Amino acid sequence: MKVSLAQLQRGQKGIIQDFNIDLIPLKLLEMGCLPGNEVQLLQTAPFGDPLYLTINDCHLAIRLETASIIEVEISKENQL
Repeated sequence: MKVSLAQLQRGQKGIIQDFNIDLIPLKLLEMGCLPGNEVQLLQTAPFGDPLYLTINDCHLAIRLETASIIEVEISKENQL
């Protein structure tokens, strides 16, 4: 099931599928936010922004606005 990264629930894992490369900061690309890599939502800030993630064993926080344009496919073992 494909959803945006912003729609993941805490603890869910997914595989990055697609995004508009022109809208993603270069720093995220350098840290492994690329199609085919696994991402897991670890925590959400109290007001829902930013999201705290792990991508390829790197921990990072990204804005909800950025997360909403990254398409992921939820891992089968984590589907709700």
